[in-house]
Amino acid sequence: MVLIKQNRLDKLAEQRAHLDLKVTLLTEQKVAKLIDLLEELRRDLPNVRNRHDPEAIALKQSMNPDLVLAALDECSEPANRSEPA
Repeated sequence: MVLIKQNRLDKLAEQRAHLDLKVTLLTEQKVAKLIDLLEELRRDLPNVRNRHDPEAIALKQSMNPDLVLAALDECSEPANRSEPA
């Protein structure tokens, strides 16, 4: 009974972590789009000084979710190998 409950709790924790990752990636994409729109608005307004902002350029680049998941998989692989069988 204890093992069954632990397995269920582990599955729920994994699902929560996966959902949290998806929400975080979606939030990051939306924030990147907002920064891009703000920069476009700043360039279009005649009374706002046009300036080069390297930080805004870097922040408006959205992450690739596939690359993030691949990096997470790479990080978790060594931990899985070190566990005893």
